[in-house]
Amino acid sequence: MKKLILILVATFTVTAVSAQDLDLGIKAGANFANITDASGLSNKTGFVVGVFAGAKFGDKIGIQGDLLYSQQGAEFDGGSIDLNYVNVPVVLKYYVTENFNLQAGPQFGFVVDDNFKNLPGEIIGNAKAESFDLTGVAGVAYDFPFGIRLSGRYNFGLTDIMKSDSGKNSVITLAVGYSFL
Repeated sequence: MKKLILILVATFTVTAVSAQDLDLGIKAGANFANITDASGLSNKTGFVVGVFAGAKFGDKIGIQGDLLYSQQGAEFDGGSIDLNYVNVPVVLKYYVTENFNLQAGPQFGFVVDDNFKNLPGEIIGNAKAESFDLTGVAGVAYDFPFGIRLSGRYNFGLTDIMKSDSGKNSVITLAVGYSFL
């Protein structure tokens, strides 16, 4: 994970030289998560919080990388699967207008906690999740001139998240951010 973060920082440093606009800020929001290819599961609501950095090249193209703590998983009768990740999405941004953009790219996820919980919220076991998760990201965002960023993204799993069962992450994220630059 340290190598991935170092590569992202180096990429943004090199591309910043030719970028017209730089973007650096914080963001937080809500996740509506589930696990596909598994029966008996329903959406689980969690939060997402972190930082973002990006650059805009010309009027139409930009890139953004985030470092996020993300609560994901699913609920079932009698409890929940809690999957907490450090996620690193890297999205290409296409600006339809000056402030409205479409986003797409990969997301690299690293499990920091994986538990089964019963209804009172007690941990009843380890979910045995894979330590790495790869998802695709598609989204939209609006960048207000005064620094506020609103975004909606859909993350669709490309790899199975459990060591013993099939199932991929499926997460809708709604977030608000603030750019310091």
